[in-house]
Amino acid sequence: MPRIDGRAYDALRPIEIIPNVNRFAEGSCLIRCGSTHVLCTASVEERTPPHVPEGEGWVTAEYSMLPRANRERSKRDIAKLKLSPRSAEIQRLVGRALRAAVDMRKLGARTITVDCDVLQGDGGTRTASVTGGFVALSYALHKLVSEGVLPEMPLKTCVAAVSAGIVDDQPMLDLCYEEDSSAQVDLNCVMTGEGELVELQGTGEGRAFTIEEQRVLVDLCAKGIREVQAIQRQVLGG
Repeated sequence: MPRIDGRAYDALRPIEIIPNVNRFAEGSCLIRCGSTHVLCTASVEERTPPHVPEGEGWVTAEYSMLPRANRERSKRDIAKLKLSPRSAEIQRLVGRALRAAVDMRKLGARTITVDCDVLQGDGGTRTASVTGGFVALSYALHKLVSEGVLPEMPLKTCVAAVSAGIVDDQPMLDLCYEEDSSAQVDLNCVMTGEGELVELQGTGEGRAFTIEEQRVLVDLCAKGIREVQAIQRQVLGG
């Protein structure tokens, strides 16, 4: 079946990552995946939460959507006096994904918080946040190394994420909003630079799905993530 924007079933939306868009953050970028735009900033603090073992660091994330990131205005989380369940779930995903890339002992007793603020949402905001969040995190770590704060780069690998789904029984990569809202099956995938899985989030929205269908979706995601990681490497200079 033809897709809304004319892409092939296994094609990503156009991706652009603009680095260093915030003059104050230790690392930052704006990631554009089609019409989904997310501002990612990484901030360094010389302290860690109480649960972190002595001598080790911590990487965490926060996620939010601006009121007009969607087709209708949504209330800010602060207006509701608590984080929305969706935002809380997504920021935990982003934090887990980014921690998979970092050697916490080499990071030392400091915390890096990656803020992902959705300026415009058109599907795939969580996967764009992981991909852009890694770029912002990388710039922050490069800054710490270049300033002599860290003796060596703490990154173990890179991480990126994309979505896939089944729409009208057709597997598709990187769903836009219209596709995502009518998908029978929705799957988000996070992978390392070595092609290892960090997280899979698969849901039968309109029907159950088979193990074989999951494999097809994961293979689509793996193809897309390799393309995304090539863009990350280009932006990060290698």
